[in-house]
Amino acid sequence: MNGPMHGVKIVDLSIALAGPWAVTMLADQGASVIKVEPPGLGDIGRWVGVRVGISAMAAMVNRGKRSIAVNLQTDEGRAIVVQLATGADVFVQNFRPGVIEKLGLSYAELSRANPELVYCSISGFGPEGPYASKSAYDPVVQAYGGLAFAQAGGREAEPQLIRHTAADKITALTASQAISAALFARERGGGGQHLSLSMLESVVNFVWADAAGNEVLLDADGSVPSSFSRDQKLWPTKDGYVIAAPVSDADVAGICRGVGVDGYDAPEVATIIARRTNPEAFSELLRRVLDAVSQMTTAEAIAGMEAENAPCGAVLSPAELSDDPHVQALGMLEDSVHPIAGRMRQPRPAARFEKTPSTLGTPAPGLGEHTDAILGELGFADRIAELRESGVVA
Repeated sequence: MNGPMHGVKIVDLSIALAGPWAVTMLADQGASVIKVEPPGLGDIGRWVGVRVGISAMAAMVNRGKRSIAVNLQTDEGRAIVVQLATGADVFVQNFRPGVIEKLGLSYAELSRANPELVYCSISGFGPEGPYASKSAYDPVVQAYGGLAFAQAGGREAEPQLIRHTAADKITALTASQAISAALFARERGGGGQHLSLSMLESVVNFVWADAAGNEVLLDADGSVPSSFSRDQKLWPTKDGYVIAAPVSDADVAGICRGVGVDGYDAPEVATIIARRTNPEAFSELLRRVLDAVSQMTTAEAIAGMEAENAPCGAVLSPAELSDDPHVQALGMLEDSVHPIAGRMRQPRPAARFEKTPSTLGTPAPGLGEHTDAILGELGFADRIAELRESGVVA
């Protein structure tokens, strides 16, 4: 069966993580993707982190694509990309603002030949403003956009970076949804359009949903932390860590019963309104819960709370997650063999479509793996050797 994006053709000029992963989500859903990379180094993401011929990140976020290596500094190279875009539905790029215009590959240029094109520009700080030209790697945007501040926890704690490329991934999810929405609008007769989104704006929207309460409600008195998750922390056990979420009245009661703590039905903590009114009493109840948990093994704490239907979980590493019986029952992780990297294990696409299922795409390509085939499709079959010799393609 075909995925929900079957028939959609995408030209992907993006590098690293945000753009490539946004496009890969659409490839998993059936889109046909041509990844355009510079000869030589290719996408810099191929060289980041754990690597076996290709990095784990590049293998994850470029599956389902074909690669053509094109030198965009040449007129003929740019002409090849224009021709690709003319037959595409979506074009994605994440050059710094102003660069794509100098290459002659802006939306204004490409939409002349293809007015139905959905063109997505991803940048660090947006297309205008004093920071538009700033370099914007993930930790820079985490810091500037509020993620690091939100991670501080406690009033005196230092801000902390999230130890993965969260800003890039938040941007990828934003871009994937925006591209899908633009395609939907086009199907309703809206035509092509230019989408512009930044890592900063994506992160700020993400943070402000739940971690900027006093900045959202400007008449608030500031007595409650902007992030209601500010003081959350893991609960140590005798042999690891667990976490539980004491949100509803039933949650609080179940957690307490599960670890053998009484007093949860006292008037000052029995309801969410009472706990909001008496934070000191609730803090004391949670202190007793943590003391009880610290005397239990992880398995004992989880078993006790699960018996009371309390929301809880153990802290697992990615390696431990692979052996988790629930993960295995869901078929969440799929094993495969990559022609360059060897054995791989990846999460299957998270969204399950009943009638148009998505699947993991074909293995991420080697740099320029499909150059000849793509040039042949464009009508350059008799010029491939010439273009390669002149450095236009590789």
